[in-house]
Amino acid sequence: MKLLENTHLEAINSALSIKTGDSKIIGRIESYSCKMTANDKQMYKRYNAEQGGTPHDLQALSPPQTSLGTSPAQGCLSRSVSGDEEGPLCDTISKKTLFYLIATLNSTFNPDYDFSDAKSHEFSKEPSLQWVMNAVDGNLNATAGDHYRSLRSALWAAVDKEISLHGCDIYSYNPDFASDPFGEDGCLWSFNYFFYNKKLKRIVFFTCRAINPLYVPDSGVGSDFAMDEDDEDGY
Repeated sequence: MKLLENTHLEAINSALSIKTGDSKIIGRIESYSCKMTANDKQMYKRYNAEQGGTPHDLQALSPPQTSLGTSPAQGCLSRSVSGDEEGPLCDTISKKTLFYLIATLNSTFNPDYDFSDAKSHEFSKEPSLQWVMNAVDGNLNATAGDHYRSLRSALWAAVDKEISLHGCDIYSYNPDFASDPFGEDGCLWSFNYFFYNKKLKRIVFFTCRAINPLYVPDSGVGSDFAMDEDDEDGY
């Protein structure tokens, strides 16, 4: 996956390093081309060989966390993965699209984490753009207050300009604690959303977390984020 430079997103990323009295917010939005690099192609060949079948085979996703508690069938399809059975089942994803999501994670968190063994059930397809915007706004409004409210319009406008939000399928990464790059002491909340525009062959990845201000990561991506935040003096 090739990282696409975007000065508007870079400015938003600087503004997503926020210090409050109760937490530190550390966020990043990056745009990637789905055109595979040489390394991606090698990884994709290994991935296909390990998974078997064809790139268009469907794999089951977990129900989206944003809709849990509203309806047990929310985010599900009325057919099985094979198409031979009826009944509500979770959303599905093609192996190729799943590979794009995994490759995006590897590009974003390289070299501290390797997501090559991530499974489809660690991902969800979100029910709608509005669901995702509400979830993001809810977390950031509650934690950053006026700072986020002053940033919100510019943030969503920059993402929309880069990926055309209404043309996207939106996925989230919700791993177990052991696999979560933010699964560390002091993390108050986190989210990882992929905005995938198949027509543009592009993914915008929005990752964000809030940590206890008394907690200082020792290594890995957390340390890099913390240093970036200190450099920006919280803004």
